[in-house]
Amino acid sequence: MSAPSRRSRVAETALFVLLGAGFGIVLVKAEIVSWWRIQEMFRFQAFHMYGVLGSAVLTAVVLTWLLRAAGVKTVSGADFHVPRKELGRGTRYWAGGTVFGIGWAASGACPGPLFAVVGAGVLSFLLAIAGALLGTFVYAHTRPHLPH
Repeated sequence: MSAPSRRSRVAETALFVLLGAGFGIVLVKAEIVSWWRIQEMFRFQAFHMYGVLGSAVLTAVVLTWLLRAAGVKTVSGADFHVPRKELGRGTRYWAGGTVFGIGWAASGACPGPLFAVVGAGVLSFLLAIAGALLGTFVYAHTRPHLPH
């Protein structure tokens, strides 16, 4: 690898680290990763998390529509396209969703922002990260035996 491409890769990585850290700070300050907020959501005691999730979906829908309408291309020059998602049916979906939901409710953390919570100094969530990794490895090991 030549020096300029190595430098550009380092700069690109630094940019993504800064963006990720900034996003983590926003998650923490908005209390989106707060154990109490997540518990309120699962107990239907507050609108906060539902408002955040709903506004995220609405933002994604509007931005997707705007990108398509503007004819934006991808980095590789292809047309911007979001492939249609086929909705699944069967036991694996409700069972998997139930296990995911129980883990989310029990730990008080969605897997996505776990690192933001640890970054905020709540080191006990390293156990949640370990549990998520363990679950991933167990699934990978048992996947060939599951009804896909």
